[in-house]
Amino acid sequence: MVQALIKSLLLGDITPDFTANTTHGLISFHDWIGDSWCVFFSHPRDFTPVCTTELGAAARLKTEFDRRNIKPIALSVDSVESHKKWLKDITETQKAEVYFPIIGDESHQVSELYGMIHPNASETVTVRCTFIIDPAKKIRLVLTYPASTGRNFEEILRVIDSLQLTDSNFVATPAGWKWGEDCVILPSITDQADLKKKFPKGWKELKPYLRMTPQPDKK
Repeated sequence: MVQALIKSLLLGDITPDFTANTTHGLISFHDWIGDSWCVFFSHPRDFTPVCTTELGAAARLKTEFDRRNIKPIALSVDSVESHKKWLKDITETQKAEVYFPIIGDESHQVSELYGMIHPNASETVTVRCTFIIDPAKKIRLVLTYPASTGRNFEEILRVIDSLQLTDSNFVATPAGWKWGEDCVILPSITDQADLKKKFPKGWKELKPYLRMTPQPDKK
């Protein structure tokens, strides 16, 4: 049953709901997300070095997350009591206070629901899974890192910038795109009058299917 559900966690699917204890108390996941974007990321264990740096890095990005209407939430297979003790180490070593909840998942209920435990890597701890979830509770991105490799949260922000931009501007973002750079016009838009209306800044046609335009919503 769990395996069947794990296989269904594809981009565009509604993220599974759950109720869990966290360092901020009991939450119902969908209700907690509300009308925000969500970055949901897992950690192998408490009191581990790479995880400590990751939680510090995420905490230092509070202003950036807030500006994009993002709620971060983390998970580890240890208890909430253990998380609270670990938070003291994170604050001390990373010079940042973790302001978002960390889910306690000793039973593996949530980590199994989301396919965060990969038996060929470890049967007891989670790999570094990251889910970006939009306000409609749809999964928009899934990243999976091995336990030995820390995440790049700047990349997570870059992806959310792209998702929020492309949801309403008839563009896609090219390789390595960063905020403010040129975008790709969707190939489905071919009518010249429509192009001029949607892209008043103009565009450069490199190929009929590859047309670059300044970022539409950038002043």
